[in-house]
Amino acid sequence: MSGQYDDIINMPHHVSKTRAQMPRRNRAAQFAPFAALTGYEDAIDESARRTDAKAELCEDEAEELNKKIKLLRARIASEPHCEITYFVPDKHKSGGKYITFAGNVRFIEEVTRQIVFCGGMRIPLDDIIKISL
Repeated sequence: MSGQYDDIINMPHHVSKTRAQMPRRNRAAQFAPFAALTGYEDAIDESARRTDAKAELCEDEAEELNKKIKLLRARIASEPHCEITYFVPDKHKSGGKYITFAGNVRFIEEVTRQIVFCGGMRIPLDDIIKISL
């Protein structure tokens, strides 16, 4: 079997006498993938991320929620334990997500319309959709 490269096929690999050999890590980096659009993947991931719309409470649900808030106010001296589900708006796009937080209520601020928990957590009354006592 003879081919056109038989004269060079078994020759030793050339090593330069004047230049140092490139480290293996640097040689591998030459063939690493190149991202021409920096941040494009992040933008795609952000647009694909889902958010929930803020639910509007019907009159019955709003009335039930107000009863539970009044009950919390009546028990505020004992720092009652409760679990609250509330809406957190997304900082980058429309919508947001629902979070449930449990803890002891320290007080309810009327001016800022917030429930303040022991430990400093604050939840706006307007974003609450459910209270479990």
